[in-house]
Amino acid sequence: MANKIRGKKEGSIHLLPSGSFRAQVTLQGRRLGFTAKTRRECQEWIKKTQGQIDEGMTFASTKITLAEYLDGWLSNSKFSKRPATWKHYEQLIRSYIVPIIGNIKIKDLRPEHIQGLYNQLLEQKIGAHVVRKIHTLLHSALVQAVKMGTVPRNPTNAVMQPTEPSKEMKILDENQVSQMLVSVSGHRWEALFCLAVTTGMRQMELLGLKWADVDWIKQTIKVERQLVRPDGEGIQFAPTKTKFGRRSVDLGSRAIEVLRRHYEHQHVVRMAAGEKWQEHGLIFTNSNGGPIHPRNLLRDFKMLLRRAGLPVIRFHDLRHTAASLMLNHGTPILVVSRRLGHAKPSITLDVYGHLLPSVQAEAAEMLDELIMPIQLHTTAHDLHTTLVLEEPNPHI
Repeated sequence: MANKIRGKKEGSIHLLPSGSFRAQVTLQGRRLGFTAKTRRECQEWIKKTQGQIDEGMTFASTKITLAEYLDGWLSNSKFSKRPATWKHYEQLIRSYIVPIIGNIKIKDLRPEHIQGLYNQLLEQKIGAHVVRKIHTLLHSALVQAVKMGTVPRNPTNAVMQPTEPSKEMKILDENQVSQMLVSVSGHRWEALFCLAVTTGMRQMELLGLKWADVDWIKQTIKVERQLVRPDGEGIQFAPTKTKFGRRSVDLGSRAIEVLRRHYEHQHVVRMAAGEKWQEHGLIFTNSNGGPIHPRNLLRDFKMLLRRAGLPVIRFHDLRHTAASLMLNHGTPILVVSRRLGHAKPSITLDVYGHLLPSVQAEAAEMLDELIMPIQLHTTAHDLHTTLVLEEPNPHI
């Protein structure tokens, strides 16, 4: 008897000599197979596979592993991602995703596979922050896979990502800030530390500043870019973290004076360096005019704090310190938000709302005086006198 030619999506189940069952579904003239211990499992697989075909699954996509798909996705996204972000994604895929679930065919990828990946990484003491980054990466990559019809749905939507513990925000008070600035007086990066605590700029925004950004007359400085690669494959700058990060920040007279002294000092250093000087127009440079490496900056920053007898904090905590000083001295939240480069004041409140000084007692007293009725207190003698005066006169 001639074998029956099966059409698109038609499924069949056969009992194997081993006692297991073999299911097959025809897709684009080729057969997809699945082996299980029970007929019911095979029936469920046929139903699921037929549904995937209805949603656009192709035969080619059934053979692609997650590792192969991510490799192609990474190549295609190289010019749409920031260089630092792309490099970080490449590292996450190579170090964490591929070794654990990279060999799974993307059509078979399930939420439990991804959840298992997260759980295994957490058991290996990989931080929740890294696992959440992996989730962001996988979700983005699989959104594209759904659009292309490679998978019918995004399995990351059904996965629980770990809660990231909140980091303790360490800040310096105003006395400690003054102590720090006194201790760095005359240091080659004095102006850098000064701008950090008076503007609240991000570290890489500060390191990307150029002299062309300074308006000496208006006493402002523009934030136009950030440093993304200080060495290695070449110095690179990128736009600010968000479009709202592009901003003009007012500087105080003392900050301008510190910046002017830094400009004069840099001229001396440039002349001494001669041909070794690399001109990039940067405000803050290393000894040869190139950008400052964040690792070197953090090392020197912590050393200066220890020498000054101050708490050792991250350089980024100077941004938090600037926000705290502004909020605690009554600077409107909208102004603080704009100086920090936040998209909207609500972000500033979410991050720094706990630093706002409590004025509930003052508010309670103000509302008392504004709306509460005044109670008149009278004595018994006053009440008796009032009653006597109010009696009618019989002679009238």
